[in-house]
Amino acid sequence: MDSTWGSVSVLDAAGDILRAPLDEVLPRLSGALAGLIPHRAAAELATECAHSPFKTAGEAALAERITAAELDRLGPVVGVGRTWQGTATIGGAEHPVLALHSDRTTRGALLVLVREQAGPLDTAAIDTARALWDLVTSHLDRLAAEAVPGTLAQSRAAAGARARAIAEAGEAHTAVLTGLLGVLRSRGLDDGAARAAATELAVSALLDLRAEAERDQSVAEEPADQAFTRLEESLRPLLRHSEVRLALAPPGTARRLPADVAHAGRAIGRGLLLAVLEQDGVDRVHVGWRLDDTTLRVSVRDDGPGTLSYCSLGRRRVTERVEALGGRLDVDAVEGWGTTVTVSLPLGTKESAGAADPLAPLGARELEVLGELARGRRNRDIAERLHISESTVKFHVANILAKLGVGSRGEAAARFHAAA
Repeated sequence: MDSTWGSVSVLDAAGDILRAPLDEVLPRLSGALAGLIPHRAAAELATECAHSPFKTAGEAALAERITAAELDRLGPVVGVGRTWQGTATIGGAEHPVLALHSDRTTRGALLVLVREQAGPLDTAAIDTARALWDLVTSHLDRLAAEAVPGTLAQSRAAAGARARAIAEAGEAHTAVLTGLLGVLRSRGLDDGAARAAATELAVSALLDLRAEAERDQSVAEEPADQAFTRLEESLRPLLRHSEVRLALAPPGTARRLPADVAHAGRAIGRGLLLAVLEQDGVDRVHVGWRLDDTTLRVSVRDDGPGTLSYCSLGRRRVTERVEALGGRLDVDAVEGWGTTVTVSLPLGTKESAGAADPLAPLGARELEVLGELARGRRNRDIAERLHISESTVKFHVANILAKLGVGSRGEAAARFHAAA
């Protein structure tokens, strides 16, 4: 590849990188930049990527030694949105590097190229590298923010495997290092200098381990209230020039959500609002999140004609995103009154959520009907209290019996009381 690119070459390289599978993006980016900035390895720390924020590519002997902790320490030196050239500890040794810290995501993304030799780089080469890195980070951020079903499925599987590996490695390393400290601090050892040096190394390793665990938690999880604030910021521009009033009900808790669930909750909320706005006669929309031990519930309610359907939600890919996380979608439309859409996203696996809550298969409206049924009310009374037709109540009761696997209203009521 020539050291100077034309605009066509840059676009060709960008297209090749963006078409690549997620695990090939960094290797292709490294290959595209090799002619401009000769380097032995590339590493990234992209905090918007929930399932694999740290990646390396290049010479295996070097790339495999690079750690996320090394990049984490280099990040503040570079500064978000800035470029840095110099010598840094990468792969356990000093190397000349070029570091690019993109500001195209809310939490930043760092790319480090471990160069073949030191020396100043051409400004045009750095600008081209920065443009490609900004493009890549924007692309990956969009995949995360829009919660594409395939990406969500991959994220959930990989995040679970990574969490287990971190837990196992953390326990093993902590036990070993704690034991090492106990031995080195023993009064039976009289070589003070050796003990001091070894103790310093062990303490440093423990601190790195703790920092890595905390960083992985911050990448893999997001506080619920902050996640909802980001949703609010994305919704308000949609109604800036509209007469429709938007009411918001945040979850009211800083409890941490899995990052893929937070991404999906925002994407689904935006999709539902856009679907609601396609109706005529909508004056008010209510968007809320509710969090319990096993589930994030996203609800969107309007005062429109009550004609919203699963088809219109499918066009917005809402149903795909819900299915990708093993969630549930319920649409309660009452003609002339409006529509309430409730999406339930499990915080863990679908199996664990079901085991924790025997009523998990039921939708929001079905739970309301079951609650009234458990109080001994007849269909007509339930219809009046919930402002729905008696035939709709019968429809919900039939669904409740089928989903709970029971044969009578009495058994369903007993299941409700047991869960309560």
